[in-house]
Amino acid sequence: MLSTLLVGQSNVGTTAAAFLDIGIGARSLSMGGAFTAVANDVTALYWNPAGITNISRPSTHFYYAPWFADIDFTHGAAVVPMGRMGTIGIAITSVTMEEMKVRTLQDPEGTGELFEVSNLALATTYAKKLTDRFSFGLNLKLVQEKIWHMNANIIAADIGCLFVTKNKGIRIGMSISNFGSKMKLDGYDTERDFDVDETIFGNNDKIDSHLDTQGWPLPLIFRAGISKDIIDDKIHKLTLAGDAIHPNNNYEYLNFGLEYTFMAMGSIRAGYSNVFLEEGDTSEELKNQFTIGAGLNYKIPRGPRLQLDYVVRDFGVLQSVGGYSLNISF
Repeated sequence: MLSTLLVGQSNVGTTAAAFLDIGIGARSLSMGGAFTAVANDVTALYWNPAGITNISRPSTHFYYAPWFADIDFTHGAAVVPMGRMGTIGIAITSVTMEEMKVRTLQDPEGTGELFEVSNLALATTYAKKLTDRFSFGLNLKLVQEKIWHMNANIIAADIGCLFVTKNKGIRIGMSISNFGSKMKLDGYDTERDFDVDETIFGNNDKIDSHLDTQGWPLPLIFRAGISKDIIDDKIHKLTLAGDAIHPNNNYEYLNFGLEYTFMAMGSIRAGYSNVFLEEGDTSEELKNQFTIGAGLNYKIPRGPRLQLDYVVRDFGVLQSVGGYSLNISF
């Protein structure tokens, strides 16, 4: 009996702002999300903020994924290196969907009103190389969730570090994401008129009152990763990466990925995520995800360098989800 109870305690569904769990970037996601120790493009702002110290030119990144149930997931970010002063970055993540009908017990087909649901995260980042091999990065971000008349806002932080070993091509990275206090909804729907004693006639039955909602923690994630460039010459580059993930809303698991690049022009990638995720509240279809992707890299003469990436993620019975990224380096 005790072992059965312990297996069920995965903490799935016990955190707010679940959209923060959705990975960012077609390149990193096609590598199975094993990007903590790779972290060498603008998407490092999400996976490991220390990684933006690897970016030598001002760069931007745009990512779009048509998520389940007509949900749109969009992300935009920019990174500016400042030499010895470090590197700064900004990012915005948005989750939106179409308006929905307001339904009640009296009007199950709709009252004629519509309501909106949206999620938003705004982040600012600073990272710096403390030595020639060790980098540190910090995100501070505003996280917001809105549904109809209610909204929740909170400040959270991400911390990351990246170490390049003396063994050529091996990098080790760690990060903690979404560190903050509990998030709770507030708004118009928590305001109520209250009658202290309904048995007394003539008393004030419209005393202003406020319903206090329960707070929920953010999806805190600890990542530790290692990557190695198995091949790295002028024509071929092959990178292998692995991440160990410890979330506060699920069991621990591993992500693995690889990337092959030909003449710095085109890349193919593959990944396998959620490895060793235990049985529990997580459905079988959301475990052992296989991901594939590809990218094209082109330098405009006397202009910026463009990189277009695409990823496909297999969610079993929920079908596949694609994602598109555009990176611009000036």
